[in-house]
Amino acid sequence: MLLNTPHNPTGKVFTREELDLIARLAVQNDAVVVTDEVYEHLAFDGRPHIPMATLPGMAERTVTISSAGKTFSVTGWKIGWLHGPAGLVAAARAVKQFLTYVSGGPLQPAVASALGLDDAFYIGLAADMQRKRDLLCAGLRAAGFEVFPTSGTYFVITDAAPLGYDDGVELCQRLPELIGVAAVPVSVFCDDKESTRSLVRFAFCKRDDVLHQAVDRLTGLSTRT
Repeated sequence: MLLNTPHNPTGKVFTREELDLIARLAVQNDAVVVTDEVYEHLAFDGRPHIPMATLPGMAERTVTISSAGKTFSVTGWKIGWLHGPAGLVAAARAVKQFLTYVSGGPLQPAVASALGLDDAFYIGLAADMQRKRDLLCAGLRAAGFEVFPTSGTYFVITDAAPLGYDDGVELCQRLPELIGVAAVPVSVFCDDKESTRSLVRFAFCKRDDVLHQAVDRLTGLSTRT
């Protein structure tokens, strides 16, 4: 079973009740759960991130994947890790050696040092990102987008249909030319592309001045052709 929480692109943070159900099904079916928790420190509104491996019966059947890229804003470093039972970790390590031959060796001590930061860093990170989320979401609503709730990560999904744009791919291709703002169509994440045809994802992991400028430009989007 593959799980991603907090989830990209939707921003969903799975609740304990939802995770308990997944755990029960995994145990009943003797399944391994591979869980992507790279946004573990970016959960908002007091909603806790619950590691899958901490649930009853899951430590021995869960491979947890995380990364320094999101927490410390160093996505280009490509430094990550996984943990779980020795046998599953060995299997993942055996596969990886045929996918990538080297990682950023000199950068790994820096990541190890960062992981030793006080909890206040992580609390402050989530609070600051939540504030940025609220700033961008308010601006997107004012611009006429329908904005969907996001409880984690640093992405927000919107519907551009109220502005007259029913094709998210076309809109995202035109946005840089129209107003100098970039976004990603949600349909690229989906097999059923029609179900998300007009949905667009924005990121709020930016400086406040950049977010304010983006909001100002988006407000005029409905007047462009």
